[in-house]
Order: sequence, then C-alpha cells, then structure tokens
Amino acid sequence: MQHAGGSPLPPHQQGRGPHAAWASAAHHPGAQQGPAPVPPPPPGYPATGAGPVPPSGPVPPSGPMPPSAPVPPSSPMPPSAPVPPSGPVPPSHAQPPAPRHAPAPPPPDTTGHLPLPPGGLVGVPAAPPASAPAPDPAATTLAVLLIGPAGAGKTSVAKYWADHRRVPTAHISLDDVREWVRSGFADPQSGWNDHSEAQYRLARRTCGFAARNFLANGISCILDDAVFPDRPVVGLGGWKRHVGPGLLPVVLLPGLDVVLERNAERSGNRRLSDEEVARIHGRMAGWYGSGLPIVDNSQLDVPGTARVLDEVIARAMASPPSW
Repeated sequence: MQHAGGSPLPPHQQGRGPHAAWASAAHHPGAQQGPAPVPPPPPGYPATGAGPVPPSGPVPPSGPMPPSAPVPPSSPMPPSAPVPPSGPVPPSHAQPPAPRHAPAPPPPDTTGHLPLPPGGLVGVPAAPPASAPAPDPAATTLAVLLIGPAGAGKTSVAKYWADHRRVPTAHISLDDVREWVRSGFADPQSGWNDHSEAQYRLARRTCGFAARNFLANGISCILDDAVFPDRPVVGLGGWKRHVGPGLLPVVLLPGLDVVLERNAERSGNRRLSDEEVARIHGRMAGWYGSGLPIVDNSQLDVPGTARVLDEVIARAMASPPSW
C-alpha cells in the first residue's frame, strides 16, 4: 500500500513507533496506564504542544522518504491508590431510639371540673355524738326520697326544698325521667302492665345513677316517686339498691279529698282518673306503721311543707330509720 504521494510506507523498526509503548500494556491488561500516546503527525505538520516546525525542503519524487523521528514513549502515570472493596456501610453515629414508655393513662371522666364517682352507694349517715349540736339539714349533703300518691305535692315540695337550701341541691323527678321515652311511652292511663313496669324500673335505675353522681360531687339531691309499701322489691328496695342505704325516705300523705282536688288541676298524661287516684291513695295508707316518717300536708302550703320536711330530715339524720 502506498501514501497519497506514492512513497512506500517506512519499514517497521523494533522499539520504534507507538507499539513500543503499548507492548507492556498488551502483556499486562490489568495494569493501569496513563492516557494512550498520540501517534506522531505526518512530516511537515507541527506536533501537538510543540513549537513551529520549519518548512522542510522539497521531497524528491523518486527517493524514499526518510524515516520519521521516533516518538519517545510516554511515561506511565503512577497508579492511583487502590479502591478498597465495597463492604457494609458502617453504621452512622445516630441517636439511639427513644425508649418506649407505657402510654399515659387517659384522664378520668369529669363532670365539669369535678371527677365522676366510682359508683359506690350512699352510706347510712352516722348518728352524731350526744354532745354534738343537732345537724342542720339545710347545710348538709344528703339524699332524700319523697314518697306519696299522685296529687300529694311531691314535685312542688321537692323543687321548693331544693331551691332554698344553702348547699347545692338537685331535684330528680321520676316522672320527668320516664317521659324521656317519647315513642312507645308507657302511659299510666293505659294501666299497669309489663311494659309500663319495665319503664318504671329503667327510670328508677337512671335516677339512682344520677343521684350517686350528684352526691359524689358534693351535690345533694331529692327524688320523688309514688312508691307502694306492698311492692318492696320494685319500690323502696329498688331505690335502696340504686342509691344506697343512706337514702332518707319521707312520705307525704294528705287526705283523699286534697289529693283528688290537686289531681283535677293536672293536664296531659299526669292526670289520672278519680278511681285510679283513690286506689293509689288507699295503697299508700300501708306506710302507716312502717317506721318511715309521714307528713300530712293537707293543711300546709308548699313552703310550710318544706319547713316540716327539714325538721323530719334533721330527726332522721340524728337517728337514721331502719328500712
């Protein structure tokens, strides 16, 4: 093969040309070398990075081209520091995980800023020592159950008594709680049956729970209910279970004519027939001889009945009744 000018290629000489520098790399392919050497430029062209080359004379047409000057092999670059083999990344000095503490217990349920009670029953009030002054029922936290037939004035007296005490006092009306049931309400005018008795039991339990909550938070309460003496399990015994033995029962029992007159002034489902009122009043007479305090308020107005109620409660606190 010939150059474009027609001159033959110069013969290859051992140790000359670029192959001399590549020989060691060919025998040691794994060794790291510097950048590959650049082959020399043709005669008459300046080498890269070199100064200007003076023009050469005319090349004789027939004479062989003089061999080009050998290019010294480039010095191999020093091998770089070996890269250590990759391994598991040492753990960074991270902060240890925060210790897990047991979750804080939820705050106890509260009513306003006062804790709810544990659900204990009201205990019997202890009789004061003989030398101690008589207890003041108007300034003592207690629970009172006002018993009586329809028309005895239980609700009116209970509201007035609760309004005029010197300590916080709540009025819990069984009839009001029963009327929370709107659809399916067991109307007393429809007679006494299993359905109405179940709603009475439910209302009594609800009232008892409310009374314990009030008392545990230092609030007295007065409840009213038409409790029959011949049904102790449903009546007085039920209240004792729901509120506790410390409940003070008092019976309001005016004459039948007074009860009938007051019942006639009622309206809605709280007004009963005269026959039903007379029947209930007759059953209430069984409280005589029971040991419970009885107040005949036939000739008393509401404030007068409330004053007598305070006197009866003071005696009951000094000598709690056994019931």
